[in-house]
Parts: sequence; C-alpha cells; structure tokens
Amino acid sequence: MVENEVELLKLIERNANLEVEKIAKLMGKSIDEIRELLDHLEQKKAILGYSTLIDWAQVLDVEEVTAMVDVKVTPARGVGFDKVAERIYRFPEVKAVYLMSGAYDLSVSVKGKTMTEIGKFISEKLSALDSVLSTTTHFVLKRYKHDGIILHDEDDDDKRIVVSP
Repeated sequence: MVENEVELLKLIERNANLEVEKIAKLMGKSIDEIRELLDHLEQKKAILGYSTLIDWAQVLDVEEVTAMVDVKVTPARGVGFDKVAERIYRFPEVKAVYLMSGAYDLSVSVKGKTMTEIGKFISEKLSALDSVLSTTTHFVLKRYKHDGIILHDEDDDDKRIVVSP
C-alpha cells in the first residue's frame, strides 16, 4: 500500500492536473482504486491541497514583488518557535515560513505589489512583534526555477560550445 501511495504522490507532485484515468493507466490500477487512494491520502493529510504554479507576469501588467526575510526571534517558553511562527504565518502577506538552522531562526517568504509595500509590512507588522529581534530582507530579482519547474526557458537549444578532442 505504501508503495502505491508514494508512486501516486510522486505523479501528482509533478503535475497536480493529471486526470484520474491517466494516473490509473500509469500505475496499472483501476480508476476506483486511484480515487480511493486519493481520498485516503487526503483524509490522512498526506495531500494538503492542490496548487498551480502561475507566471502572473504573463497575465498581468504588474508583477508581484517577493522578498525572503531572515528573522531572528526569541522563542516562547514551553512552545519554542511554533507560536512565533504561527503569528507570522497568519499575516496575508506571508506566503511561507520555515524554521532554519544558522544565524537566523525563521525564513519568511513575503509577497507584495511593490518593494515599498513589503518594507512597510516588515517595519510596521513583522518587526513590531515582541518576539522579533531582527530581520534581514532579500528581494527576489528573478526566478529561474520554482518547485522543480524551470521558468522562462525561452529557448530549449543547448547553447554550450561543443568540445571535442
């Protein structure tokens, strides 16, 4: 059973838009078996949701700005970093929060319409939290690859120079 779960999860991780019929064919299972397996994985919270990677620049005139914010915090007594992380991830501007090793405790992904909007969020909301000691902000200038998907691969031709003996 676990092997089937892993195989199914790997298929839909690469493409959440795969039809049940195609998954069944790829796995050599019936459509009903795949539907049952998907329901089981959703109920046990192995599948938390289905998402689509969208290049908004292709649709909208204005691109969103993304920042990665390193945050140093004071952990809360008895619950460590969890309560602090929860307060941070509840902000709508925050897209992801990770507990990290190294100089900073949390890595926070923030999206906004402008750098100024993100700066305002960081100075007025994030840095204002009692447990936040300091932040360092890195603005994303260009995305090349996201969740295993190469972005803006305009030309598939191999541009390397051929070297022969």
